[in-house]
Amino acid sequence: MGMDKFKGIFGRDTTDDSDRDNIKVNEDEYYETKREAFSDINGSNKMILFEPRAYSESQQIADYLKKRNAVVVNLKRVTPDQAKRIVDFLSGTLYAINGGLQKLGTGIFLCTPNNVDVEGSITDEAKEKALKKELANDEEEVDW
Repeated sequence: MGMDKFKGIFGRDTTDDSDRDNIKVNEDEYYETKREAFSDINGSNKMILFEPRAYSESQQIADYLKKRNAVVVNLKRVTPDQAKRIVDFLSGTLYAINGGLQKLGTGIFLCTPNNVDVEGSITDEAKEKALKKELANDEEEVDW
């Protein structure tokens, strides 16, 4: 088999440097990733703020979580019974996707999929007041 036929099988001569710039352009086109395609695979990395008015909106929140978006849920516009049901539903969703739930305040929760890391914590006001009261009582008992 002649060398020309061998070169023809692989499509080009590997010793010819004149086509390398053209190949570089083609490689760049091949490896170019559109932002939309990347977001579909890895989530759009958005923070969604959501104020449901009924339990039926729980599924929409879960859909955001399944798309790997973090969601802050404000439950102040629903009844306490609906709020409990929403938190229960979202807890199940977060368990299924290996996510996390953190209480930010009264009726406000941060729901995060497993691609979002949350650092720090927010102290619950009621617990903080009880702790301050307990510390104040301890100071009164100590005789310096």
